Amino acid sequence: MNLSPKRQQGLTFISLAILLGIIGFTVLLALKIGPIYLDHSKVVSTLDDLKKTTGLEDKSEAEIRDTLNKRFSMNYIDQVTQNNITIIRQENYLKIAIEYEVVKNIVGNLSVLVEFNDVMEVGKQ
Repeated sequence: MNLSPKRQQGLTFISLAILLGIIGFTVLLALKIGPIYLDHSKVVSTLDDLKKTTGLEDKSEAEIRDTLNKRFSMNYIDQVTQNNITIIRQENYLKIAIEYEVVKNIVGNLSVLVEFNDVMEVGKQ
């Protein structure tokens, strides 16, 4: 019986199980982290839409927060709270900064932390 390395082909069960485990974990990460970035794209598009609003510099801070809150609830964004929104207003300048983080449990005690910091400026400083 001649078993030379040239004739052996295929994977062993252990190497196949390890390969399937790595692929499964990668898919699990994509399914857990993907929605976080989809929600973040909604936050960015909300800021872009708000920037296009005419007369934004004339609105009060409460009106801007109310507008953002309505748009976030309409898009089902729960990660951003009023504490995450910072509004800086000067004469003809308005800066809205949204800084938040999302912690997502992957498996057991393994979690992923994703931090976002988005800034929108209107007017000249």
